[in-house]
Amino acid sequence: MKFDTDCLHAGYRPKNGQPRNIPIIQSTTFRYETSQDMAKLFDLDAAGYFYSRLQNPTSDAVAARLCALEGGAAGMLLSSGQAASFFSIFNLAGAGDHVVCSSAIYGGTYNLFAVTMKRMGIQFTFVDPDCTPEQLDAAFQPNTKALFGETLANPALTVLDLERFAAAAHAHGVPFIVDNTFATPWGCRPFEWGADIVIHSTTKYLDGHAAAVGGAIIDSGNFDWQAHADKYPGLTTPDESYHGIVYTQKFGQGGAYITKAVAQLMRDFGASPAPMNAWLLGMGMETLPLRMARHSQNGLGMAQFLQDHPKVAWVRYPGLPGDKYYALAQKYLPKGASGVVSFGVKGGREAAERFMAGLKLCSIATHVADAKTCVLHPANTTHRQMNDAELAAAGVAPDLIRLSVGLEDLDDLVSDVEQALAGV
Repeated sequence: MKFDTDCLHAGYRPKNGQPRNIPIIQSTTFRYETSQDMAKLFDLDAAGYFYSRLQNPTSDAVAARLCALEGGAAGMLLSSGQAASFFSIFNLAGAGDHVVCSSAIYGGTYNLFAVTMKRMGIQFTFVDPDCTPEQLDAAFQPNTKALFGETLANPALTVLDLERFAAAAHAHGVPFIVDNTFATPWGCRPFEWGADIVIHSTTKYLDGHAAAVGGAIIDSGNFDWQAHADKYPGLTTPDESYHGIVYTQKFGQGGAYITKAVAQLMRDFGASPAPMNAWLLGMGMETLPLRMARHSQNGLGMAQFLQDHPKVAWVRYPGLPGDKYYALAQKYLPKGASGVVSFGVKGGREAAERFMAGLKLCSIATHVADAKTCVLHPANTTHRQMNDAELAAAGVAPDLIRLSVGLEDLDDLVSDVEQALAGV
């Protein structure tokens, strides 16, 4: 099936007399006739469900849909995008290990990696997404376990050169993990450019309506864990917490990573999504192609308006001709560069705050990428924990305004922005 059809049908095909929509299995537990039947589940010898902290049929159906959209081999849903970021790394790295990461990432992810996971003994080296091949190569260490980056960085709107970063990761025998939240699989499928694992904050465009917080991890099934067995003993040696199972042997190259993440990390951390939230995500994905086309159309239109406004200091939108990342956007995001526009108002931080206070239709909200237009000043909010040097490395100027252009009529949005700029 083609992409638009998979948005509606992948992951769930009802049989005769069954509901057309994915059912909401709002149950914590599942009944079995014998303890032996359940024992097979605990031994990972049979597929099924026993406790929704690990797996739930609704969540698995929606994960299968997203897996199909990304072109992956296996996937899982989580309770948030932050949980997905954490699980994606912690499933591979532990105390004493190292990860290379693009510096142009979401502020919450940066804090998770640079502060919280550092306390767990995992070290991160942050590299400029525009670094030279030599600088990128030099960032790797013998104990490096992964390379991490965002397709379309939040909020810097840097477009990562996926092919180049994938080649660097594979040259050092590690997987390339890509946060594809802003691009969505409608805009870019990172596996086609060499990525090995994709994560999402499904809270954003995939849900599309700011209705449910969630996250997801999708494994391409392409990375050969067994070829790097010494580097990934958690996947290639017996797991005593599951009766000595070796994940790569039992579940193969395409199933080992996700099975381990569910069996170990979901079991122990419990970052499971509510079935209702999973269901809302599944419904949101049904209209993903329609919404993303409109978001991208409105985003480009707003960027063009802002570019010509005398009170706007600068505009960043990779779909805008002349943008620093326009060429990479044409390569990786040919259908559209989403609805997120970053710009600065002349007059700096104070002018940015006055502009935002003057908006009437656009909402000031700690959110992005949903049907309604919202706006945020990252230096005061999502990236507030960063100092000036860290802000610069992340591509976040003090005057940067992140405008998430929604599905409203573009003329109405432009009128609102125009009257707010008039008050600056």
